[in-house]
Amino acid sequence: MKKTLFLRGISDGIPICLGYLSVAFAFGIFSVGSGLSIWESVLISVTNVTSAGQLAGVPIIASGGSLFEMAASQLVINLRYALMSISLSQKLDSSVTLPHRAFIAFVNTDEVFAIASAQEGRIGRTYLYGLILPPFLGWSFGTLLGAAAGDVLPSLLTSALGIAIYGMFIAIVTPQVKRSRAAALCITIAAGLSCLFRFLPVLSEVPSGFVIIVCAVISSAVLAFAAPLELAQEDEDA
Repeated sequence: MKKTLFLRGISDGIPICLGYLSVAFAFGIFSVGSGLSIWESVLISVTNVTSAGQLAGVPIIASGGSLFEMAASQLVINLRYALMSISLSQKLDSSVTLPHRAFIAFVNTDEVFAIASAQEGRIGRTYLYGLILPPFLGWSFGTLLGAAAGDVLPSLLTSALGIAIYGMFIAIVTPQVKRSRAAALCITIAAGLSCLFRFLPVLSEVPSGFVIIVCAVISSAVLAFAAPLELAQEDEDA
């Protein structure tokens, strides 16, 4: 029975793994292009499974940013994982004790959360370990491939491939922008603020980690007041 549940988890996790390979490949190229070594890039992916957090963290590392800047930016970017973990915890059975919850939460990404939450009834640790294994391996191995390629391919080619990770984020937000004017406004505010920090003389001196924090917090706060979700809409989205 346990073997069957584990294999079912692996089967459900393989599509996530395949998706992560391409994104992690782009991250590996981006990381090496920012000055990190192959093994430093792989170590980041092995110890952190968060595409947005890693993409924001590499420039901070490369520029010699402070630990506070790194911690604050990661807190803002990855806070959603805490909320997803709280939600998912309501579906876990008694076999998922505290130590197992800590291990499983390490790879509780958006996609893992979506698949686990869609399961009928309560889910146990055997299924969840099977579910998180392929995404973790795909993310780590994809980073290795990308970092290795970025270390040997011509700079012209790696520069072109390096924009793939930005394309991924555009692909993620585009459907939401088409459905929601509020989401489009939020993204516009964040992008506008980012441009100000990039081009204005004084603001351009602000470290990238703090720029991410300011843009994310201000754009989210504006939308929370300007276009709050109705309770019924929140339930529908959930």
